[in-house]
Amino acid sequence: MGRVLVARLDSMGDVLLTGPAVRAVANGRSQHGGSTNHVVMLCGRQGEAAAAMLQGAAEVYSWDSPWIMNPAPRMTGPHADRLIEYVRNSRITEAVILTSFHQSPLPLALLLRLAGVERITGASTDYAGSLLDVRLKPGEDFPEDQPEAERALGIAEAAGFRLPPGDDGKLHLNSVPDVTDLVGAEPYVVVHPGAAVPARAWPPLHHAAAVELLQGAGYRVVVTGGPGEKSLTATVAGPSALDLGGRTDLPTMAGVMAGADAVVSGNTGPAHLAAAVGTPVACLFSPVVPAIRWAPYGVPLELLGDQNAPCRMSRARICPVPGHPCLDSVSPEEVVAAVERLISGVSSFSTHVSTRRKARNR
Repeated sequence: MGRVLVARLDSMGDVLLTGPAVRAVANGRSQHGGSTNHVVMLCGRQGEAAAAMLQGAAEVYSWDSPWIMNPAPRMTGPHADRLIEYVRNSRITEAVILTSFHQSPLPLALLLRLAGVERITGASTDYAGSLLDVRLKPGEDFPEDQPEAERALGIAEAAGFRLPPGDDGKLHLNSVPDVTDLVGAEPYVVVHPGAAVPARAWPPLHHAAAVELLQGAGYRVVVTGGPGEKSLTATVAGPSALDLGGRTDLPTMAGVMAGADAVVSGNTGPAHLAAAVGTPVACLFSPVVPAIRWAPYGVPLELLGDQNAPCRMSRARICPVPGHPCLDSVSPEEVVAAVERLISGVSSFSTHVSTRRKARNR
């Protein structure tokens, strides 16, 4: 059994999207049930809980990256040494670095070389020299416009790792708790109003109106949110929806998502959590990043929001356009109609077929 490090250093949702790639690395290089790998998942503190839920991740190590985290920790000798010593002491000989199009694998590759890692795979626009043994050139060796889950799996495949026979390549978790005691036994729809940054948030009162309309249409509504979102979830839930703001850790929230008939969420981690448990998503998606890359993957999907708004591809954290038209233009009635389409089974699946070219060795 080899010890292979798989790195994804940013948010919870990004870590969840690495699921198929992690399973491929854990499966090893044999398509026929040969030797498997002990996968060490390297992530930042924001992705640690998600990494622990991934199938195939045998071990999780958290290290905050100065070139990924926002706000960024200082890059000091002791901070770098902590990672180098861990990797060296863990007897890791190979690494697969998973990144998005705007991230470079090279700073981490340098630290892993100093830790003695013998073989490193990553995707890099910049010349990698001796830092990468297998280098994919974005836009040449694979298309940039593809789902993040497929991009990550393509990097793992370039390293020689394949999903086991019968694996559908979708997002999966290693276990999901039964939360009937928390949410009750009757069917329900989840509304998750929070977002990591303001540019991706639908207004709270729009959410509250959608909850009222859903309840008026006969749906039971459960509102979810983190510990810092209790005021938001209380506003959205109103007097009659079930308010779980601050009452769920990540595994419990996964259980809540798994039991739902549909989930309403922005482009934020819980949307990917819903996809990981196979629940349809009505996604209020701000085009500050492209939906083809970051929309919920592999489940029935209703994509809401003006994907051609002026903020398109800006990666803005705060909306640069007065009035936030990409999302504020979506009405609560449109959200309810999207939920009804999802539950009735007429929405299309979020799928994308990409062709991957062979990685070039550099």
